[in-house]
Amino acid sequence: MAVSAPEHEPISVLILGAGSVGCYLGAVLAAAGLQVHFVGRPRVLADLRACGLTVSDLDGGHHHLPAAGLSLHESVPAGLQAAVTLLCVKSAATTEAAVQLQQALPAGSLVVSMQNGVGNAERANSAAPALDWRAGMTPFNVAEVAPGHFHRGTLGALAMQGQASEPALAGLQAAFKRQGLVLRLHADLRAVQWGKLLINLNNPVNAMSGRPLREQLLQRGYRRCFAALQSEALDVLDAAGIEVAAMTPLPPRRLITMLRLPTPVFRLLAARMLRIDAKARSSMADDLSLGRPTEVDALCGEVVRLAAGMGRQAPLNARMQALVQAWVPGRQAFYTAAELSAALGLA
Repeated sequence: MAVSAPEHEPISVLILGAGSVGCYLGAVLAAAGLQVHFVGRPRVLADLRACGLTVSDLDGGHHHLPAAGLSLHESVPAGLQAAVTLLCVKSAATTEAAVQLQQALPAGSLVVSMQNGVGNAERANSAAPALDWRAGMTPFNVAEVAPGHFHRGTLGALAMQGQASEPALAGLQAAFKRQGLVLRLHADLRAVQWGKLLINLNNPVNAMSGRPLREQLLQRGYRRCFAALQSEALDVLDAAGIEVAAMTPLPPRRLITMLRLPTPVFRLLAARMLRIDAKARSSMADDLSLGRPTEVDALCGEVVRLAAGMGRQAPLNARMQALVQAWVPGRQAFYTAAELSAALGLA
């Protein structure tokens, strides 16, 4: 991850939610020369103060920011003049975070939700209407592999709602580009968000498997569970008339077909999809193992709510949501592929 000098006066960025994704994005922007402020949980901040902030990726990129150069905060500093804020908290904390931001930032401040799910920017806007809320999407997996060390284990282009004519977003776009990441700007991000949600329906499958992402995807039984959740969600989205963007080289329906293929064929056809290193796992797997609340309600739950709004059901996603929410960390074994299929009611 080479560092280049910024072409313009560096903009200031606030990261609210300095977890895996927030720390990774903030470190990349800081490496590109931007002024980055991190607001996070005490445990993460303690690690950063002790170890500094290190980011790495599956292509061999590596960058370390010494602790002395980090701007770390327990809460949003009052009067901070950030050009853009990236909201990276878990979906359940959106409303609380939005209120905190509105109390600290000037009216009209630009805030981009880089969270999972499809409705966080709208929920945040309802709670804090004085701010300029935008939707965003983080496509890749980031895992905390050591205290203060965050590793990107998959590929993908970032996305945000906005235009390149907006200086703050243009500054972010240029900064990410200097560090080898693509940021695409869209007038409307809804189709992209739903496309990402479909991919994220593998998160609970991965979490319940207890396996690294690549290993889990190379087992056909787990892929069948993932494909079934996606297929049900796509049926609901089709019924609602909601467009879905393709997040892989294949359209969503063709991806489902490929997931169901025998593993030797899948391995051959899904070479790009399987460009995942051994360190990659879903954040939901981390949450599950640590007994923290997961974002399954923002994924499977979103499908269930959309279906219910049309008088329909989404039983597979409802069952998966219930399985994750009932998980007792340290007191039950992970699911084999056959056990998870049976629990979902798949033949």
